[in-house]
Amino acid sequence: MCGIVAATANRDIVDIIVNGLKTLEYRGYDSAGIAINHNNRIEIRKQAGKLNNLIQQLESQPVTGNSGIGHTRWATHGEPTCSNAHPHDSAQNIAVVHNGIIENYLPLKNMLITQGYEFKSDTDTETLVHLIHYYQQKLDFSAACHKALRELDGAYAVAITNSAEPMKIIAARKGSPLIVGRGQDENFIASDVQALINETNQFHYLEDGDIVEITPNDCIIYNKNNEVVTRQLKTIELSAEALSKDGYAHYMLKEIHEQPTAVANTLEDRLYDGQVSQHFIDYQLEKLLQQVNQIHITACGTSYHAGLIAKYWLESIARIPTQVEIASEYRYRNPVVPVATLFLTISQSGETADSLAALRFAQEQPNYLTTLAICNVANSTLDRESDYCLMTRAGPEIGVASTKALTTQMSVLALLTLKFAEINNIDAEIRQNLVKQLRTLPGIINQALLLDDKIQQIAKKIVVRDNALFLGRGVHYPIALEGALKLKEISYIHAEGYPAGELKHGPLALVDDKMPVIAVCPNDALLEKLKSNIEEVRARGGELFVFVDHKGDHGLNEANTHLIELEASGEFTSPIVFNIPLQLLAYHVALLRETDVDQPRNLAKSVTVE
Repeated sequence: MCGIVAATANRDIVDIIVNGLKTLEYRGYDSAGIAINHNNRIEIRKQAGKLNNLIQQLESQPVTGNSGIGHTRWATHGEPTCSNAHPHDSAQNIAVVHNGIIENYLPLKNMLITQGYEFKSDTDTETLVHLIHYYQQKLDFSAACHKALRELDGAYAVAITNSAEPMKIIAARKGSPLIVGRGQDENFIASDVQALINETNQFHYLEDGDIVEITPNDCIIYNKNNEVVTRQLKTIELSAEALSKDGYAHYMLKEIHEQPTAVANTLEDRLYDGQVSQHFIDYQLEKLLQQVNQIHITACGTSYHAGLIAKYWLESIARIPTQVEIASEYRYRNPVVPVATLFLTISQSGETADSLAALRFAQEQPNYLTTLAICNVANSTLDRESDYCLMTRAGPEIGVASTKALTTQMSVLALLTLKFAEINNIDAEIRQNLVKQLRTLPGIINQALLLDDKIQQIAKKIVVRDNALFLGRGVHYPIALEGALKLKEISYIHAEGYPAGELKHGPLALVDDKMPVIAVCPNDALLEKLKSNIEEVRARGGELFVFVDHKGDHGLNEANTHLIELEASGEFTSPIVFNIPLQLLAYHVALLRETDVDQPRNLAKSVTVE
């Protein structure tokens, strides 16, 4: 969501901050701004809209300085206007940028109003900057910041600068990610490592409750008890090429086409001799998995759909009872947790606020055997706070709409299913067949990508519609949900995913000659049932787009039906393969509608507020 970049150095830092903000655009935002210490005063430049608006302002109103803070804002309190954009200042000598939500801002704001403070914005953030100024009347800059920050309720990451001590930046995190970048005679703050890869590869990951003070030559970290602590300095190697579009029109298209390699990397060294290798799960975790009686999975958005697919696999193949819940609902439900239950969280970024809150709730429940995460970002909060973490190897995913992250999540969940099948002594021949399917997966995904021309033709028919209905059965029902989500989030066409068997219980009322119906129709045990549902749509004049993985006389090639044939992949890996053309479909429809494919309106890549 919002992005923070701050720097203090013995050189001009304006370009450092602006370039860092550019790398954070993918997180989603609606305004941008910077505050630079210049000649013992704070110069603020900010604009609503895209970062280019801020860059144009800096060209007409240039500023230089050795210390400053920058921000891309995704609106939570107050509309996306210039006055609500960050940074916010108090008396032009303190400036703050902030990610998150200050839950108790209103009583603090009312107190400050009684003290004569005037508010220029509708944001909760402005409360913090005035609160620091209020305390600074009797305290120095550091003490005022510490006192104000300790009074905040909610989740936040902040960076603060002050004209009285222009080379010092104070930052803090609670429930929202923040890192410190270390350089030679310069130090940095950012909400994401990617913002600083051109400046340093040395990072401290701040823990919840930490407050850090940086100058060009110093870095002091205080924990939540106000004790000076040392956080491990980690070297992170991340190439600029991995963050580029590499010749593709959009990050999303690049990431769709990276999926064969991403899956191959995720499976590499994790399969051996017809089974899951010892490189996948360490000895201690395997011992714990042998005690598991049930699994609870929590996730959000696309990762939730990965969890739904895993439920089918874990129950039908490994015979492990499994529940899947949306993380934001789970933590407020007071769930019943049977003894020896595994808690599993799935997140691409490892910073999703609701998923982290669910994890922390689960850690307080005595009946969970252990906590396990599936994540794409090493050293993320989810990785650090879970007992164990299985990494996907998708590489950086920049497009807001998740593609290769989902595919690699499903790949890891398939491996986990095989491990539980082994633990539960499921027939070895069955397991070996499933391993064979996984080994062929990168090649079959590559074949699915060759359908791009056909998908483009179908997109031309769907782009003129206002709604779409996606149908699936069994393990492919979550793929219908995912197809609908992708279409709605990047093309802005209203779309719903349904179990095909539920058509007669409501959705069939929507079907007419203006309703495109996209059906995921694999050659499995539910094929005949799904064909009868397709006939129900055909009888009402609905235009059908049917994805199949079999050739020949399947009885579906009739009037008003568009068939898209995929390579047969086997029932186990079939949902992974069927997801690929639905990604391409959403992409090409969005392209025809001329929407912002990589940064769809109102959405963010990493949802770091609840």
